Amino acid sequence: MTIADKTIVVTGANRGIGQALVEEALKRGASRVYAGTRQPIVHDDPRVASVTLDVTDPAQIRAAVERVESLDILINNAGVSLPDDLSDRAALEQHLAVNLYGTYDVTQAFLPLLSDSHGAIVNVVSLAAFAAVPVLPAYSASKAAAFSLTQSLRALLAGRGVSVHAVMPGPVDTDMVRFLEIPKSSPEYVAAAILDGVENGEEEIFPDPMSASMADGWRSGFAKAFERQNMALLPEPVAA
Repeated sequence: MTIADKTIVVTGANRGIGQALVEEALKRGASRVYAGTRQPIVHDDPRVASVTLDVTDPAQIRAAVERVESLDILINNAGVSLPDDLSDRAALEQHLAVNLYGTYDVTQAFLPLLSDSHGAIVNVVSLAAFAAVPVLPAYSASKAAAFSLTQSLRALLAGRGVSVHAVMPGPVDTDMVRFLEIPKSSPEYVAAAILDGVENGEEEIFPDPMSASMADGWRSGFAKAFERQNMALLPEPVAA
């Protein structure tokens, strides 16, 4: 999968990693980039189309799909991260609504187009899916669920020619984690590494120095081997 001449949808494209992904896709020669945001944006490049898209709003998802005639790559980047202590169920529900169900609903809506193009789904997850961040427990739980969803989609869609990638960033210098006093990577660096990973066909993409230090261990470890073993549980596709 190359980015050049491809049509791409990026959710959460108004700032942070999403905004950087739009710019990086343009640099790599994408033919069309649909920037999904809750409020319309204006971009100087005519290849960018602003799409009003709150991933928790079914009507906006349907309207976005109607605007996109063809699609090669869907990047589910929209997310929410708020400090909590798991004392309020509403906080967990808010995180699940965006980070899990939003990803699911947008993916299902665009899946017919991606099946037609034998395209790619790129879900921006988090290292918090592997180990919870105690000050962000609802976020961590939602990202763990999103990672499991990504693995399941990868297995279920392989027979349709759709590749599914999980992006596992560590701390990135965005509004989400600005309050944490820890080293962070720039959104631009991370966006470039994400698209490198897509072009290289990496199932899990570790796009920053912190996450990259864990990449070899994950790829050669028990959990990844168990994922591959579980994929064998699916029945063989029936020939047409």
